[in-house]
Amino acid sequence: MSDTRFMALALSLGRRGQGRTWPNPAVGCVIVSGGVIVGRGWTQDGGRPHAEPQALAQAGEAARGATVYVTLEPCAHHGKTPPCAEALIDAGVAKVVVAVSDSDPRVDGRGFAMLRSAGIDVVVGFGAKVAARDHAGFTQRTDHGRPFLTLKLASSFDGRIATGTGESQWITGPDARRMVHAMRSRHDAVMVGGATARKDNPSLTVRDIGIAHQPARIVVSRRLDLPLMGKLAQTAQEVPVILCHGPDAEPTLIKTWTDLGATLLRCKTRGSKLDPVDVMQQLGGHGLTRVFCEGGGALAASLIEADQVDELVGFTAGLVIGAEGLPGIGAMGLPKLGEAPRFDLISTRQIGADIFHIWTRRR
Repeated sequence: MSDTRFMALALSLGRRGQGRTWPNPAVGCVIVSGGVIVGRGWTQDGGRPHAEPQALAQAGEAARGATVYVTLEPCAHHGKTPPCAEALIDAGVAKVVVAVSDSDPRVDGRGFAMLRSAGIDVVVGFGAKVAARDHAGFTQRTDHGRPFLTLKLASSFDGRIATGTGESQWITGPDARRMVHAMRSRHDAVMVGGATARKDNPSLTVRDIGIAHQPARIVVSRRLDLPLMGKLAQTAQEVPVILCHGPDAEPTLIKTWTDLGATLLRCKTRGSKLDPVDVMQQLGGHGLTRVFCEGGGALAASLIEADQVDELVGFTAGLVIGAEGLPGIGAMGLPKLGEAPRFDLISTRQIGADIFHIWTRRR
């Protein structure tokens, strides 16, 4: 295997931790000696142990003189565990190949400096483009204080998410719905607006794909006027529920939801709605790095207007509902086409009977 393939393996290992390691990054590590893989590791649930010590433990003495492939700069600070850069030095590795640097001010080049000062050869940039995408949530939170936000829409060919009477199950097919559950599992949290929580009574859990781990569930509701006998309330002790509310939410409702086991985040308002920028900052402050938003239309529109959506994921079905149907995005009041936010197409493919497409924010 070549350097590129070893790094590709490290990247694939790192993705196993996505949605499970927040607030830490999901890192992958591969150790190679004489062209043979002697150690592998990835960040475990809750962010510890880190990838490098796990791979080193597996490699044992074979790590001495070996080459290490890791998807993010090894940490250089003493936290709950010793620095990974220090562990690599102590293991006697000869070379460390890193995909991208860590912009966390506690690291930010210090990991590289530690390794080089110990005489270890350090190469940076292998797999950088893919790694930057994989670590976008961690980087977004470190640099801007908010999680990476993916907005998912499942709609008809003409962009409707329900008929005029509100019927929406099911616009897309079973293959697309299974893929949505898989995408949920790779995010720290799944988010919806208060209207969606009231109307659909969703559980927002990962189901039917053999994964036990569950992301947190977020509801953005200014007044906390949510069903207290709904699925989210009933399961708040089992799977985390995070409620973003405004300063005018009833204190009795705040206490009730807290007693049910939910985490309450007080957010600023902008006009009559919660400020989407502050909502995202509060979620970042809570430690979230990757959020998967599934609507509804008003929340989606406010997030797009506030330039908080990093990625659009669409599942488009081959049916037409018509103008009386419910649009996937609420009103945005755009007077000119030139003011419409634009996204760049990353990929598209067929999933069952539907079309799956990913778009990234144009900067």
